[in-house]
Amino acid sequence: MSAESQRKTEHIPEWKREEIDDLVATIESYDSVGIVDMTGIPSQQLQDMRRNLYGTAELRVSRNTLLARALEEVDDGFGQLTDYISGHVGLIGTNDNPFGLYKQLEASKTSAPINAGEVAPNDIVIPEGDTGVDPGPFVGELQAIGANARIQEGSIQVMEDSKVLDAGGEVSADMANVLSELGIEPKEVGLDLRAVYAEGVLFEPEDLELDSEEYRSDIETAAARARNLALNTSFPTAQTLPAQLGKASGEAKNLAIHASIENEDVMPDLLSKADGQVRALAAQIEDQEALPEELRDLEQPDTESSDEQTADDSEDADDEATDADEAADEDAGESEDDDGDAGAALGDMF
Repeated sequence: MSAESQRKTEHIPEWKREEIDDLVATIESYDSVGIVDMTGIPSQQLQDMRRNLYGTAELRVSRNTLLARALEEVDDGFGQLTDYISGHVGLIGTNDNPFGLYKQLEASKTSAPINAGEVAPNDIVIPEGDTGVDPGPFVGELQAIGANARIQEGSIQVMEDSKVLDAGGEVSADMANVLSELGIEPKEVGLDLRAVYAEGVLFEPEDLELDSEEYRSDIETAAARARNLALNTSFPTAQTLPAQLGKASGEAKNLAIHASIENEDVMPDLLSKADGQVRALAAQIEDQEALPEELRDLEQPDTESSDEQTADDSEDADDEATDADEAADEDAGESEDDDGDAGAALGDMF
């Protein structure tokens, strides 16, 4: 700590020093630490959010000056978070990664009514349909704020989806009353993550906004294509060796059959092929008396059938040689079945 910092520390009240020390201990006890915006969150809902975070994250609320001092004292890069301290903010710590924290905070947000004078976060639309309100002055209130409403079939109905306020517009008292009457809650209430620091990296919300399912699918597709490439280039890996060995075995067997290489593994196929060729030849000899008894009276196949018989003898080996190539092509299109482990490698990030 510098001499200037030491002098400042000596002049702060004891209760502030204790609060800073407590905040420092909180920061140092978590893998990820962030600043969250708590503007506009009612106290009851804030307490509910604290309870929902219990066990996964800790929310600390203190004076902004004390939060900034605690972050600066920890240093190690945490001081960057002081740039995001303004207004009504809190400190949040978790052992989850920044992506998990952001996803959890976004999922915890709930809809809430909007009050007069507030700015609309999104376009406010009154949907088409029966309002459930009996005929009366309310139809005029709807029309006054721009909704296409009329009395029909004994109730007030909105005839079409009606946008009554653009995003960024200020909500009037009349509009707030109408929305409240219809039970429309156009804003979300929750903790907005301004920034989070983890493992030496500062993340902002735009860095953490991603579609985890799309990201997982991209990883699985890349893994399937990599496997396909490895198979077609004969690059050995733990995942592709079984298919590559099967393909090599099939090609070796096919070669042995066509080259008539005597080997105990292909001998049954060679004998079967030779037997077929002998029978085809015997069937073409007119003098049956010149043939052994077991080869007499065989039907004479046509040329095409004879050729097919010869090809059939080695068909199994050819199939084995091409199965691996076909499997590789299928893998590229069916990555979810063959490369589920690639998606699992994303771990707890999502």
